[in-house]
Formats: sequence, structure tokens, C-alpha cells
Amino acid sequence: MGKLLDGLQPAVKKETKNVFLYTLIGCVIMIAAFFVMNKWFFPENVPFDYTIFTGALGGLIIAVLNFLLMGLTVQKVAAEEDEKKAGQIMKMSYSRRMLLQIAWIVIALTVPVIFWAAGIIPLLFPSAGIKIKGIIERKKYIRQEVEQKQDGC
Repeated sequence: MGKLLDGLQPAVKKETKNVFLYTLIGCVIMIAAFFVMNKWFFPENVPFDYTIFTGALGGLIIAVLNFLLMGLTVQKVAAEEDEKKAGQIMKMSYSRRMLLQIAWIVIALTVPVIFWAAGIIPLLFPSAGIKIKGIIERKKYIRQEVEQKQDGC
């Protein structure tokens, strides 16, 4: 894995760390939601045991790994001079990453030490985190523009 990450560009490294944080925060919120559902709403249908934690951990790893592999692919494609080959690299990466996620979903659905929902839901957190960050940054940018106009700049 060390050789895989040697040529990692700073932007890919930074965004992968961000995605890890978004996914981790999402997993903590998800675990809290499972706790609440188990204690007060659906104790017979929603467990709160080690299977929640193994699912969350596995989902977190797969979600972050998927993003990292995408970043490595984009980095490789950007360095490729042949457009056709670059397109093929991107398509192959997409297929492999989808296969990785499908394999994880099958594992989450079939392996008894994983509560299926806790394993699958974290796959949605990177996208949600990126979108929330974009909304927050857009609001900051708009606020700065308004302040600049008010200051007469």
C-alpha cells in the first residue's frame, strides 16, 4: 500500500482525509440513530450490538477506499496524453470501484456479524459530506461578496 500512496498528490490526500472525516461523522450519527431506534422505537427490529459497529467500520473503509481509488485514477488520467486511453482507464476504474461496492453490499447482506443497514448506509456519506461542504462554502462565499459590496470594494 505504501507504493500505491507514494505518488499521491496533495489535493487527493487532502480530499481523501476530508471524505474520511465526513464518513466518520456520518457513521457516528448513524450509530446514535440505531441506538435511539433500538431503545425507544423498534427494539425488536433494530439491533444495537457489535454488528452495528462492524458494519459501520466496514462501510467506512469501503467508502473511503472507493474515493481514494477514484482520486488515484483521476490523477493517472490527468497525466495520460492519449485521450482514448485516458477514457478507458476511467471506465475501467469506475467498473472496478462499482464491483468493490457491490461485493461489499453482498457481504453486508450475507455475513451475520454485520448488520446490513449499518454496512451499506456509510457508502452514501462521502457524497453527502461533499455536497454539504459545497453548500456551506457557497454560503460563505455569498456572505463575503455581500460584505465586500457593503464595504464598497
